[in-house]
Amino acid sequence: MRKTPKTSDKAVVLLSGGIDSAVTLYLVLKYGFRAFVLIFDYRQRHKKEISYAVRNAKNLAVPFEVIRISLPWGGSALTDRSIQIPEKQARKAIPVTYVPARNIIFLSFSVSFAEAIGAEKIFIGAHIQDYSGYPDCRPDFLTSFQNAANLGIKNKGIEIVAPLLKKRKSEIIELGLSLGVDFRNTWSCYRGGRTPCGKCDSCRYRLQGFAQAKVKDPLLSRENENYRESETNFR
Repeated sequence: MRKTPKTSDKAVVLLSGGIDSAVTLYLVLKYGFRAFVLIFDYRQRHKKEISYAVRNAKNLAVPFEVIRISLPWGGSALTDRSIQIPEKQARKAIPVTYVPARNIIFLSFSVSFAEAIGAEKIFIGAHIQDYSGYPDCRPDFLTSFQNAANLGIKNKGIEIVAPLLKKRKSEIIELGLSLGVDFRNTWSCYRGGRTPCGKCDSCRYRLQGFAQAKVKDPLLSRENENYRESETNFR
């Protein structure tokens, strides 16, 4: 991917409320692309992340669409409330927070959108910690999906770009700080409560990332005892 695109170049960015996609959006804008954001409401348990994604898009004055879809068959702790969100999962197995084929679905929408608006690149915030457990974040999947998508569209040449793919969470946080990301406008907790639970995998990896980056998590609440206790485990 060239580092200095024309200012007229368009790019589609998949934006959740989390750290990785927020940093990706800021990076895309630094590259000089005209960003067009897709945010997905798939009735996820942590629907609170959508409001954070919308806030980031508005703060950066980039056009966005909230795509509402339904996955009524469940199969994930994030979409089926009968499945408990675990406090710690072994990453040797695919976590119960994996949503069946979620990125295939999201990227399919993105390819359609990109072709419609004439964008040549789609940016996704997948990284090494994701693809250690989630099969639809792995490099070989992203490459294979890109190849398959280009076989099925009229305007060939769409590229799936994962600029954070080889970075650890702490490195992503450090990059975000250098880009001016306000991490108060990000949400990671799978439970989506008033404050982060501090115990789910997503909270734990977030806390670990901030601890390793030697930066205080701006969502840390003194009133949230569980979250504070979890943070100290990574020091």
